Amino acid sequence: MVTCYLGIGSNLGDRRKNISFAIKKIGALEKTKVIKASRIIETKPVGGPRKQGNFLNTVLKIRSDILPLTLHKKLQKIEKELGRTKAVRNGPRTIDLDILLYGDRIIKSKDLRVPHPKMLERGFVLRPLYELIC
Repeated sequence: MVTCYLGIGSNLGDRRKNISFAIKKIGALEKTKVIKASRIIETKPVGGPRKQGNFLNTVLKIRSDILPLTLHKKLQKIEKELGRTKAVRNGPRTIDLDILLYGDRIIKSKDLRVPHPKMLERGFVLRPLYELIC
């Protein structure tokens, strides 16, 4: 199994419930085990339209035997099940699930980039990630 770190964020609806449901659904994935979640932090949105609500963010450490592109598709399916729509780039969302790290792999495909290309620019990712790694 490979250790992976996933970024999770929500700024629509019951944000804590959205995150909780997402973690449960990720834990229910075949060949996947949730190891630990960081504390949830509240942050202002980065980019996107003005006047959207603050995000709740966390990072999840998992172990999985699901291949990266398949995991990405499964995470997109969970987003859709939890009501995510992609009407506006960086717009408000019920849930956002990103693969931050997938073991030590570097992936550059049309559909997926790992490590997450903007991870180092985002404190709302780095702080929770640091909590899990250190």
